[in-house]
Amino acid sequence: MPNSAERVGPGEAAEMILELLPEPVILVQGGEEDAPEIAYGNQAAREVFRIELAGAPLGAALRRPEVLEAIEEALATSKPAEVAFETIGVQPRFWRAFAKPLEPEVGGARRLVVVLRDETDARRTERMRADFLANASHELRTPLASLAGFVETLRTHAKDDAVAREKFLGIMAQQATRMARLVDDLLSLSRIELNEHIPPSGKVDLTRTVQDVSDAIRPLTEERGVTVAITGGANLASVTGDRDQLVQVIQNLVDNAVKYTPRGGQVTVTLEAAASGEAARQPSRQGGVGLSLLSPDGGEGQGYVVVRVSDAGAGIARQHLPRLSERFYRVEGQRSGGTGLGLAIVKHVVNRHRGGLIVESAEGEGSTFSVYLPTAPGST
Repeated sequence: MPNSAERVGPGEAAEMILELLPEPVILVQGGEEDAPEIAYGNQAAREVFRIELAGAPLGAALRRPEVLEAIEEALATSKPAEVAFETIGVQPRFWRAFAKPLEPEVGGARRLVVVLRDETDARRTERMRADFLANASHELRTPLASLAGFVETLRTHAKDDAVAREKFLGIMAQQATRMARLVDDLLSLSRIELNEHIPPSGKVDLTRTVQDVSDAIRPLTEERGVTVAITGGANLASVTGDRDQLVQVIQNLVDNAVKYTPRGGQVTVTLEAAASGEAARQPSRQGGVGLSLLSPDGGEGQGYVVVRVSDAGAGIARQHLPRLSERFYRVEGQRSGGTGLGLAIVKHVVNRHRGGLIVESAEGEGSTFSVYLPTAPGST
């Protein structure tokens, strides 16, 4: 049994418990005329706000006007308050703040405790269900109507026509395959969006990953008469990432490049290092138009590995570039038979990895899609 000198006092015990709590907790105080300031923030709060909390103005951590108003009103009236808010950024998060007033200190200073609950997962799950139902019902309606029409034709007018029956059955098989791909892509996109705010923690060798993707799609490239050339990649640092998701990113980009490259053409995949986000965003093509579809919130000194996938296709007009990563957006005259979700999946995976996505294109000169991902800490 510890003696009385070794026992932890109630104040120290309370602080130890607060430090171990997974939810951000801050203690706010303010006089009748003084602006509220933060007296204490636990470990979870310091990780969220990334500033020195003790002594900081309340607005330095919680910048949302509705949150500040609720806390100031709770301080003034000594009544509990609750408010939901969203933090804006590359990875938006949803929070609910609970403010509970405490007994005022001697001298008139008012105090309250603010507990923040992260509701991002619940909101994303709710949004995922709604988006999936809306997208599935919208995009599946056309192929289902087509299938129903062919079935009705086969049962009536083409009942005894062997040539028409064979033709219609082939079209029906294509429509069914497209619906299966659509459902798979929608489910994949929904899973990615659900965990988009949680960064990956593994290490991935992009050079080997690109080579694995090139080997896997060799039947497609041979069928279309297109070659894939890989340049660079020697002695590159590993990146922080989820290998399965990065395989999906590279495969989507290379698949698109192969589909849009004419027979006998070449798709080039280039790997290179960049010392900063600015260096990663430098143009890689002469002429044409470049546009950043996604930029990370990376800090100073962060290095990146860049993967550039260039095709020899017809190129993309500049008015289409800003919408390329939207769900189901397709450039008129360049329908590849895909689901229209490939670049949306790429963008959300890269966003989860805290990376960036750039497109460069010129009509008649092909396109280049560049993904840059942060190097793993301690990787050389």
